[in-house]
Amino acid sequence: MTDEIRNTVPVLFCKTDYMRYISHLDLMRLFHRVLRRTGFKLYLTKGFNPRPVIRLKNALKLGIEAYGQEAEFVLAEYVGRDIFVERMNNLLPEGIRLS
Repeated sequence: MTDEIRNTVPVLFCKTDYMRYISHLDLMRLFHRVLRRTGFKLYLTKGFNPRPVIRLKNALKLGIEAYGQEAEFVLAEYVGRDIFVERMNNLLPEGIRLS
């Protein structure tokens, strides 16, 4: 059995302006793509089609602006929360911000 490092980074995010029209599945795809672009070593699910582990507390309805939504991103390396948030915000489109 291998010892894998897992670093769970809890964040809050907001979905505003035109990004309120993005669906939950598209939001998850957006987070997957941005995570890959950050260069962080990702912790992937086990199975036939591995994906980065992202947990959103609530699935947001289409057309609703949201503030202070909880999310967790799981990485395979230790990354400070401030560095993670800064690098993600540099790559996220206008209307989606982590804090």
